[in-house]
Amino acid sequence: MIRYYQSGTRMSQAVAYGGLVHIAGQVADNRKAGIEAQTADVLAKIDALLVEAGTSKSKLVAVNIYLPQIGDFETMNRIYDAWVDPERLPARACVEARLADPDLRIEITAVAAV
Repeated sequence: MIRYYQSGTRMSQAVAYGGLVHIAGQVADNRKAGIEAQTADVLAKIDALLVEAGTSKSKLVAVNIYLPQIGDFETMNRIYDAWVDPERLPARACVEARLADPDLRIEITAVAAV
């Protein structure tokens, strides 16, 4: 059975199927905030979606991070490293990419086991 979470007119924020939950690209609510605040906000959104789907960050399988300014890599990593479960590190990619809004400093997608 497929389960959809926080569905809108265009997409769902998460979709669970086959023992995995796929988290859509999450961005910060405050698009004028710096990379630290935006990263923390995005990770909090991912936490909430994982809980809603019945799982947690300790069951992450993969994380994809998009930064429009790769110079933010080290600062983002400080926030991410404090958040991620150090005993259960997911596969991860981080790429420089232009995002939909020029004020966005980060977007993250994730996949976790349910």
